[in-house]
Amino acid sequence: MRKRTLAPYLFLLPAMLGLLAFKLYPMVSAAVTSLFALRFGEEGRIFVGMDNYLVLLREPMFWKSLRNTVVFNLLLDPLTVILAFALALLLNSRLRGIIVFRSVHFVPVAVSVPTACVLWGIMLNPEKGVVNSLLVSLGLEAQPFLSASSQSLLSMIAIVAWKSIGYWAIFLLAGLQEVSAQLYEAAAIDGATAWEKFTNVTWPMMKRPVTFVAVAVTSHNFFLFSPMYILTQGGPEHSTNTLMLESFNSAFLYSDPGRASSIVVVLIGITLIMIALQFKFLRAGH
Repeated sequence: MRKRTLAPYLFLLPAMLGLLAFKLYPMVSAAVTSLFALRFGEEGRIFVGMDNYLVLLREPMFWKSLRNTVVFNLLLDPLTVILAFALALLLNSRLRGIIVFRSVHFVPVAVSVPTACVLWGIMLNPEKGVVNSLLVSLGLEAQPFLSASSQSLLSMIAIVAWKSIGYWAIFLLAGLQEVSAQLYEAAAIDGATAWEKFTNVTWPMMKRPVTFVAVAVTSHNFFLFSPMYILTQGGPEHSTNTLMLESFNSAFLYSDPGRASSIVVVLIGITLIMIALQFKFLRAGH
């Protein structure tokens, strides 16, 4: 009896150890490091308390990075969830050729992030990129995309969405396939339209999967920095410089781990607030 009681925990143990080692420990370490400042020479690391945070509040670059991060996520996260849900509905349909499309749609996910960034960097080249060539052939003006501060963040959002939508759609597709066909049959007998089936059957049954995906997307995108690092290094004019990229630069370019850690702590706090709001909104009336 005791073995049966311990069995589930033993199966969970590897995942929990990984969570402690790669998630919780770095968070605690960042919080501790943010209270110190690095001094070169004999002094080494000294305790400064909240000074790193107070310095951040006086830095224009911090506020610029914070704005970029919030705008990036406010646009990207809902777009990703909505398009992933729409894609999952399409994948769950019985259209002709849908089996082939189920394989093709996952190609962006299979491409590595550096490879995807390099490909998009080439395609969005303002002079020789295939996207501008297509626009010109349609009689439209060529666009600067990543090379202009007015379009760089939106271009980054499009690239990240393209890369991730297929991945999150798989989770939502699994949720859709768990919805009982009997519910749809009962709705059809009652004369429900396609929209009524969606609002009265699909959406109520999909609230939990959608909440999970929304939280996972937010947790992932707030700490995303590799596309910005590879494609723009935060430019032009710091228009794609997010908090995570600023933290990376502080740690590895400016050798300031205290500032880098304080930015990460701020980022964790903002992410937790966004996740709490998502839970409140998506679980309302559930």
